[in-house]
Amino acid sequence: TLPSPVPGEGSGSLPATTAVLREIRDVIAPRVDMSGAAEIDGLLAALDGRFVPPGPSGAPTRARLDALPTGRNFFALDPRSAPTEAAWRLGRAAADVLCRRHFQDHGEWPRRLAISAWGTANMRTGGDDIAQALALLGVAPQWEAGSSRVVGLEIMPLSDLKRPRVDVLFRISGFFRDAFPFQIDLIDEAMRLVGELDEDDGSNPIAARFREEGAAGRETHAIFGARPGAYGTGLAPLLNESAWERREDLAEAYLAASGFAYAQGIEGAPARDTLEALASEVDGVVQSQDAREFDLLDSDDFHEFAGGLSAAVERLKGAAPAVYHVDTSRTETPLARTLAEEIALVVRARAANPKWIAAMRSHGHKGAAEMLATVRNLMGFAATTDATGSHQFEALYEAYLADPDTRCFIAEANPAALRELAAAFLESERRGFWRPRRNSAHDELAGLLEAAQ
Repeated sequence: TLPSPVPGEGSGSLPATTAVLREIRDVIAPRVDMSGAAEIDGLLAALDGRFVPPGPSGAPTRARLDALPTGRNFFALDPRSAPTEAAWRLGRAAADVLCRRHFQDHGEWPRRLAISAWGTANMRTGGDDIAQALALLGVAPQWEAGSSRVVGLEIMPLSDLKRPRVDVLFRISGFFRDAFPFQIDLIDEAMRLVGELDEDDGSNPIAARFREEGAAGRETHAIFGARPGAYGTGLAPLLNESAWERREDLAEAYLAASGFAYAQGIEGAPARDTLEALASEVDGVVQSQDAREFDLLDSDDFHEFAGGLSAAVERLKGAAPAVYHVDTSRTETPLARTLAEEIALVVRARAANPKWIAAMRSHGHKGAAEMLATVRNLMGFAATTDATGSHQFEALYEAYLADPDTRCFIAEANPAALRELAAAFLESERRGFWRPRRNSAHDELAGLLEAAQ
């Protein structure tokens, strides 16, 4: 809880800062303080079969203060309102930052980008990924006054974009497919509007593709996902069981699981050939992260979706695409980092940070499991992309197993995690992800694994 009065209040100095601190003290902090008791009351009411008051879902860190206090029976957003006007402003800014980053790195504007979109993320943000896709195409949503529902689309002139339009391959998760059918139709409609424009190929690669596909008599699709009723990317069984030899094996699994088209009136039509034709000319793969409460080494979803898509493009194109991690956690300043930059940031700032390791030790069994998950997720990116380095595995090995105190903690709190960590580092060495600096590392890991059998 913030002190009262707010520092500087009434002095006339720092008016903007004072306003922010006053909002935190008077609005946000009380709602956060209420959440703990509300969670317990809501749980007990539900277990007792009593009514639990409803409340909206959303990320409070993304200005969704109506989601506080928690403990209510939360419901999702009205799908007809996505993208919201706030999500559109951020999505357009993120699209511009992304295009400029690609231009700076490669000396030319991207012609086609592949976006990996999740349903949960778009529920939290009100449709950031949807807005980003529309902005890349150069199409603005129109909202109905009063209801704030999306009721139309407007083509943005090239003079407003100040760059060429960007073709979009939109790979959706299974939950996105289930929760956002209206948005699937919206993106498909936007794609077709842009595809019918009379603009030159350099300014409008979407129209160029439509003309080419029409002349060849091919189907025109841009949104792909798992078959109806299925979820995931097909990579998890291979990675979890180490049942793969080459990156091409992972690419094949991803393409097999993702080759189903979605559009207006089309729900999961087999279209792997179309997916492969589009993916073979992708310039960059894009994965966004809307909050800093988690990172890309916390969850296997990041490497399965963004990494799997990158591996598929690499196999079809013959060269690895650029992979971008778009950070929209600060809505006023979205950032586009390369995947390699983001992984390096996470390893240094969190995964190998003594403060984080000390915090995990306070969580016992679960803390050790989090260290294991971090190593496995780094391996997932090493398997699917070229964005990791041996030094990053070395940093985690030194922090988790070479350090006697941390190794003893893992052995006592979670012996199974110690065994799995040793196996993970040995596999990383075998596959060439990691070249240990210590000559003794291999034998020490093999000893840990043998002792744990």
